[in-house]
Amino acid sequence: MNVELVEGGLDPAIVVVSGEVDLHSSSRLSEALDALALAGAWKVVVDLQGVDFIDSSGLRVLLTARRRMEPDGGTLSLVCTQPRILKVLEITGLLSAFSIHSSLDEARQAFAG
Repeated sequence: MNVELVEGGLDPAIVVVSGEVDLHSSSRLSEALDALALAGAWKVVVDLQGVDFIDSSGLRVLLTARRRMEPDGGTLSLVCTQPRILKVLEITGLLSAFSIHSSLDEARQAFAG
């Protein structure tokens, strides 16, 4: 799995994830999201377009980050059009837990509006 912060700004911070997000790799995503939280990011977009697989540990990282941001008025949104990833979110009941966008531009516009 690869995790990359593609924009240094925090309004919103964009994190691009690719590959498999599983028990062995989800800690890298957790570390990236933790670092953003410590830097004061309260608007975060996680781009999952390049993710081939996500398991419960990856979902837990995303949900934990979202829950950590909410009390301070923050939000974590996802960019995802991958049917297999959307299906996992649907099956686990997490599809409605996140704002899900079809592109980074759409996610940025949602934060601007």
